[in-house]
Amino acid sequence: MEKEPHKDKGWVWRGLILVIMALVLAAVLISFRKYFHRSNSSEADAHQVVDKYANALSIAMQFFDVQKSGKLVNNKIAWRGDSALGDGSEVNLDLSRGMYDAGDHVKFGFPMAFTATVLSWAILEYGNHMNMVNELDNAHESLKWITDFLINAHPSENVLYIQVGDPKLDHTCWERLEEMTGKRPLTQVNASYPGTDVAAESAAAMAAASLVFKSIDSAYSGTLLKHAKQLFKFADSYRGSYSISIPGVQDFYNSTGFVDELLWASAWLYHATGDKSYLTYVSVNDNAFANWGNPSWFSWENKLAGVQVLLSRVNFFGSKEDISTEESLSLQSYRQTSEIFLCGLLPESPTTTSQRTADGLVWVNQWNPFQYSVASSFLAVVYSDYMLSSQISNLYCSGKLYEPTELRNFAVSQLDYILGNNPMEMSYLVGYGSRYPQQVHHRGASIPVNANSNCSDGFKWLHTRHPNPNVAVGALVGGPSLSDTYMDSRNNISQSEPTTYNSALIVGLISGLITSSSQVESFVKN
Repeated sequence: MEKEPHKDKGWVWRGLILVIMALVLAAVLISFRKYFHRSNSSEADAHQVVDKYANALSIAMQFFDVQKSGKLVNNKIAWRGDSALGDGSEVNLDLSRGMYDAGDHVKFGFPMAFTATVLSWAILEYGNHMNMVNELDNAHESLKWITDFLINAHPSENVLYIQVGDPKLDHTCWERLEEMTGKRPLTQVNASYPGTDVAAESAAAMAAASLVFKSIDSAYSGTLLKHAKQLFKFADSYRGSYSISIPGVQDFYNSTGFVDELLWASAWLYHATGDKSYLTYVSVNDNAFANWGNPSWFSWENKLAGVQVLLSRVNFFGSKEDISTEESLSLQSYRQTSEIFLCGLLPESPTTTSQRTADGLVWVNQWNPFQYSVASSFLAVVYSDYMLSSQISNLYCSGKLYEPTELRNFAVSQLDYILGNNPMEMSYLVGYGSRYPQQVHHRGASIPVNANSNCSDGFKWLHTRHPNPNVAVGALVGGPSLSDTYMDSRNNISQSEPTTYNSALIVGLISGLITSSSQVESFVKN
């Protein structure tokens, strides 16, 4: 056999080398491809839905359905039915819609309007997040259920019906909404008996909601804006607290002042209209109304922290109109005061608040403590997103700098506490998780649908130690004690009663955190 030439062996070696090089090159290309895939998909990854928050949002949204008054449409709560169909009939008004504030059967206009304002703000900032988990339509529907009531409750420029039902009479009964037979008197504010606080809050609600519905139903949006302008003028022209005009409200939703609501309404009207006169109003009245440098807790009763964050967005994003030096300085002061408030929320800040439980929950008041922690967390998320959208990298807190994500982390800690990461190892959002309150202070939830009981003998359902037969799904109860403990009892009203305004706040908070991104597009870059 003839020997293989030497040159043929060289060809084999060169071939092997080429194969090895090809394999190396392929590995490098795969590595680069993975790298670029990660880079190009970073935006998508950043908006990945956090499943536990998506689930929590779908549950929290349902409490609005639990609280609806009137002829129910597409009723989603099996144990609820129509109620209060005759509300307003004695003055030829349809006041059947709206929502009950908590576990009783009165429609209080002041906290109901605040519920609408906050829910509108949540939709405006995070409606895209709600839409990702198919909850935006539900949010719109719940909001309109309230604003339909507010429109009808304002039959003339200087008249606003602010309450349906007598709370003292209501509290002598424990019965289902669908079976109540007691009188439901109407309460109004007017030029002779002013209610600047409740009228201005209603103006804020309708101005904010007009922005929500602007691209959905322009005619309805226009109606809301017309009422908002009229109510603001009424509130400002006839100044006086509704708690003074109507002393009976002091035992339920007492107002300690109205200047915060005037600023709140004016700020929302500026965003809704672009009319610079409303911006001038918050600037001209800042020294008298704004309480510079003294942060306060955001709640249905005090709107200053909300005003400061809302006006900060104008400072962040600018305005289409020319802003005077005085107005610019005023906006800067609103922002500075909001940052004093926010610095107090950060656990490591030199100015951190001491009003916390041992486990880190912001805790301000033994009555409905979650209102303050959730409201503060919502403002923290909104502000952190304003910072990121404006490429502001740091929050200055008495010599220390904090990134926007640290505000977000604070909000996450508060929400996770509510959802079960707490010493009681339970969820405070009814229907979420495997362990949550069973004796929520709520008439409808506590009484079996087929129960044969009336106004007075229904109290046996309040005092029974059995779990509620109906689940008030989505209810956020009042919250734990300062010692991080919770007593699951209907009679423990301060801890076990849910409210619709708490629901609006937690819907906003969850919506802001529902994706892993901490940056969203702001709703109006003025």
